[in-house]
Amino acid sequence: MKIYADRSPTAARQFLTDLLVVAWVYFSIRGAIWLHDLVQKLAVPGRKLEGAGAGLADNLADAGSKVGRVPLVGRDLTGPFEQAAAAARSVADAGHDQQQLVGQLALALSLAALAFPIGLVLFGWLPLRVRWIRRASAAAALRSAPAGRDLLALRALATQPLRKLTLLGPDVAEAWRRGDERTTEALAALELRGLGLLPRR
Repeated sequence: MKIYADRSPTAARQFLTDLLVVAWVYFSIRGAIWLHDLVQKLAVPGRKLEGAGAGLADNLADAGSKVGRVPLVGRDLTGPFEQAAAAARSVADAGHDQQQLVGQLALALSLAALAFPIGLVLFGWLPLRVRWIRRASAAAALRSAPAGRDLLALRALATQPLRKLTLLGPDVAEAWRRGDERTTEALAALELRGLGLLPRR
């Protein structure tokens, strides 16, 4: 399998592009994590609200239980403490709900921020890179065999720009049909050069 081209300029360009893609993905992930942490800071008031509400509810419940031990009137006096404790628990629940909402918002925003850069890699760069690897691997396997060179020459006739084909001769297609070895080699070399490969390895 060919990962990089044989020709130095093409291989260097591929390697540099791969490094840039890795850096792009890394900094995109770091940016999404930073955004997630930034949004999560909005949950701090909710944590404080939950802590304060839970603490107040515990204190009121404890005070109510102590007041309830007062003879004769203790049971009547516990009602307001129980109601206040329930209200404090509601405040704590509101703080907890706010934290959950902020957590969901942080996750959604970080994933949304990550979708575009990762989408560019998955649907832009990666298919082109895999396509080149498949084509270059097949061409590298064909370049050493005589029949393979014929196939490479035929592909060059079908896909290479006319400007490049006419540089090989005014009647390059007819020369290839006659089985001219020199023309076949030139066409195969043209196709390999287009992929950044050397004619023979």
